[in-house]
Amino acid sequence: MRPGESLRLSWRSIRGHKLRSSLTTLGIIIGIAAVITFVTLGASLQAGVIGDISPDDQRNSYGWAAEPGTEGGPLAGAQPVFSQNDLETLDDDEDIEAAYGYMPLSTQALVYEGEITPQSDALVAAGPPYIRENTLEEGRQFEQGEREAVINPAVAGQFEEDVSVGDELTIALQGGQQTTVTVVGITDTSEGLSPFEGFEPSPRVYVPTDPFYTEDAAGAFPGAIGDGGPGGDGSGDDANTTDTAGMSDGALFLAIVVEAESADEAAVDRAQESAIAYLESDESDASELLGDDLEITLQTSAELLQQLQDVLDLLQNFIVGIAAISLVVGSIGIANIMLVSVTERTREIGIMKAIGAQNREILGLFLAEAVILGVVGAILGTVLGLVAGYLGAWYIDLPLVYPYEYVALAVAVGILVGIASGLYPAWKAARTDPIDALRYE
Repeated sequence: MRPGESLRLSWRSIRGHKLRSSLTTLGIIIGIAAVITFVTLGASLQAGVIGDISPDDQRNSYGWAAEPGTEGGPLAGAQPVFSQNDLETLDDDEDIEAAYGYMPLSTQALVYEGEITPQSDALVAAGPPYIRENTLEEGRQFEQGEREAVINPAVAGQFEEDVSVGDELTIALQGGQQTTVTVVGITDTSEGLSPFEGFEPSPRVYVPTDPFYTEDAAGAFPGAIGDGGPGGDGSGDDANTTDTAGMSDGALFLAIVVEAESADEAAVDRAQESAIAYLESDESDASELLGDDLEITLQTSAELLQQLQDVLDLLQNFIVGIAAISLVVGSIGIANIMLVSVTERTREIGIMKAIGAQNREILGLFLAEAVILGVVGAILGTVLGLVAGYLGAWYIDLPLVYPYEYVALAVAVGILVGIASGLYPAWKAARTDPIDALRYE
């Protein structure tokens, strides 16, 4: 029997039992669709997050001090230990291009032309390099020592009249104090500019640490030493009431950003090693506050995002494992249906053998039928998975990335499932005694 004739007879048998064949392939369709959908969403999420790391940001290392083993991502369990003296010393290091503090400041509301919008965590104090030029849609970076601010589109568009570069914005602080800033720039996105902020869109007002933190920390601004801001609970514990005599001022930063001379891995490593060596030495103010309980962590965006990637990979493997169970169920369904088909066609098998069909031809006939079911299930599952992945990426607003290797793997799995589940029924059909088959009713 020619291979073409074998395929034609197999397809005729499948079409003769459309409902049964459709239900048989359903397990394979669901399994392969689930695999492709979730690996597509995983790859798209990875591309979306990694895509947020600009070449300039690849030079940055983000540091904080917390108890060893603290889980929860950047700033989890962080305590303010970095002084302005420490930052100035690091900034002068030959392996470090720039070093500056990072501090989220508590607010009550933002006021623009008499319109008030409540905001509790919109204010971020950092150094000018934190606002990278390639993230600006309009204007420029703020300057240290000036009461200037860069805002993101979420802040610019939340008032009845949009805030523009050159406008003045009033910030109402916790405790009733107010300060006015001049908007000198607007970023091109409302997503966070670093792992410290996360990557979810949120209103942000970026201001220079000087004067908004280093000069005001001991007074008006919540978040200063000993008043219950970030890193403290206002109870006067040791972490927040440590004597800062001898430091350039009383402001201690919750986190720091260390910028290497280039994005080269060796340059970044040198910057990290130099920063940690100084901060842990007796020469630094931070070492006085670290004690035996705190440890400094310095990581790049890529290293911090790798933790997220590890979680995504674990979740993806879990989903693929569940889908694999569906494929096993689907293969059992094909094997079951093929055994039923062998039983139903026992007399037909006897006739084919009586007119000269060889065992290998009978084997090929039933094996071809099982493979067709597997391939059809793989194709439909692949199409369904690609569509579901596209809709998921579109709904979550992620860049669509198709893992084409999984598409090829899906078809291969379909063929293998068909072969594996059809081997025994096909072997049983080939081993059928023609005399018994012809007498079968």
